Amino acid sequence: MITISVKLFAGIKDIVGKDEVELSVADASPVAEALASLAENNPLLRPWKNHVRFAVNKIYVQPDHLLKSRDEVAIIPPVSGG
Repeated sequence: MITISVKLFAGIKDIVGKDEVELSVADASPVAEALASLAENNPLLRPWKNHVRFAVNKIYVQPDHLLKSRDEVAIIPPVSGG
Protein backbone atom coordinates (compact mmCIF):
# COMPACT_ATOMS: atom_id res chain seq x y z
CA MET A 1 0.00 0.00 0.00
CA ILE A 2 1.07 3.57 -0.67
CA THR A 3 -0.17 6.87 0.70
CA ILE A 4 -1.23 9.70 -1.58
CA SER A 5 -2.54 13.19 -0.93
CA VAL A 6 -5.72 14.07 -2.83
CA LYS A 7 -6.88 17.64 -3.43
CA LEU A 8 -10.60 18.12 -4.08
CA PHE A 9 -12.42 20.98 -5.77
CA ALA A 10 -15.93 22.39 -6.29
CA GLY A 11 -18.76 19.83 -6.13
CA ILE A 12 -16.43 16.98 -5.21
CA LYS A 13 -15.09 18.97 -2.27
CA ASP A 14 -18.68 19.70 -1.21
CA ILE A 15 -19.65 16.01 -1.26
CA VAL A 16 -16.60 14.86 0.70
CA GLY A 17 -16.68 17.84 3.05
CA LYS A 18 -12.94 18.49 2.82
CA ASP A 19 -10.59 20.08 0.33
CA GLU A 20 -7.81 17.53 0.88
CA VAL A 21 -7.63 13.92 2.06
CA GLU A 22 -4.95 11.27 2.41
CA LEU A 23 -5.67 7.87 0.92
CA SER A 24 -3.98 4.50 0.99
CA VAL A 25 -4.13 2.61 -2.30
CA ALA A 26 -2.34 -0.40 -3.72
CA ASP A 27 1.12 0.28 -5.10
CA ALA A 28 1.02 1.20 -8.81
CA SER A 29 -2.75 1.80 -8.79
CA PRO A 30 -4.13 3.93 -11.61
CA VAL A 31 -4.96 7.50 -10.58
CA ALA A 32 -8.66 6.81 -11.24
CA GLU A 33 -8.49 4.54 -8.18
CA ALA A 34 -8.30 7.68 -6.01
CA LEU A 35 -11.82 8.68 -7.07
CA ALA A 36 -13.05 5.08 -6.81
CA SER A 37 -11.67 4.86 -3.29
CA LEU A 38 -13.39 8.08 -2.26
CA ALA A 39 -16.66 6.88 -3.84
CA GLU A 40 -16.68 3.81 -1.57
CA ASN A 41 -17.56 6.08 1.37
CA ASN A 42 -19.28 8.79 -0.68
CA PRO A 43 -21.67 7.15 -3.18
CA LEU A 44 -22.65 10.58 -4.57
CA LEU A 45 -19.22 10.66 -6.22
CA ARG A 46 -19.97 7.69 -8.49
CA PRO A 47 -21.64 9.80 -11.23
CA TRP A 48 -18.48 11.96 -11.45
CA LYS A 49 -16.40 8.98 -12.66
CA ASN A 50 -16.36 9.92 -16.35
CA HIS A 51 -16.48 13.69 -15.87
CA VAL A 52 -13.28 14.58 -14.04
CA ARG A 53 -9.67 15.26 -14.96
CA PHE A 54 -6.72 14.15 -12.90
CA ALA A 55 -3.42 15.85 -12.20
CA VAL A 56 -0.51 14.16 -10.45
CA ASN A 57 2.13 16.43 -8.98
CA LYS A 58 0.57 19.37 -10.88
CA ILE A 59 0.69 17.68 -14.30
CA TYR A 60 -2.48 16.55 -16.06
CA VAL A 61 -2.54 12.78 -16.58
CA GLN A 62 -4.81 10.12 -18.02
CA PRO A 63 -6.98 8.02 -15.65
CA ASP A 64 -4.66 5.03 -16.14
CA HIS A 65 -1.54 6.90 -14.91
CA LEU A 66 0.15 4.77 -12.23
CA LEU A 67 0.60 6.25 -8.77
CA LYS A 68 3.69 6.27 -6.58
CA SER A 69 4.00 6.83 -2.85
CA ARG A 70 3.54 10.46 -1.76
CA ASP A 71 2.07 11.57 -5.09
CA GLU A 72 -0.20 14.60 -4.90
CA VAL A 73 -3.38 13.96 -6.87
CA ALA A 74 -5.88 16.64 -7.88
CA ILE A 75 -9.36 15.55 -8.90
CA ILE A 76 -10.72 18.33 -11.08
CA PRO A 77 -14.42 18.48 -11.95
CA PRO A 78 -15.76 20.14 -15.11
CA VAL A 79 -15.64 23.92 -15.07
CA SER A 80 -18.46 26.08 -16.33
CA GLY A 81 -19.40 29.69 -16.09
CA GLY A 82 -19.32 32.82 -18.04
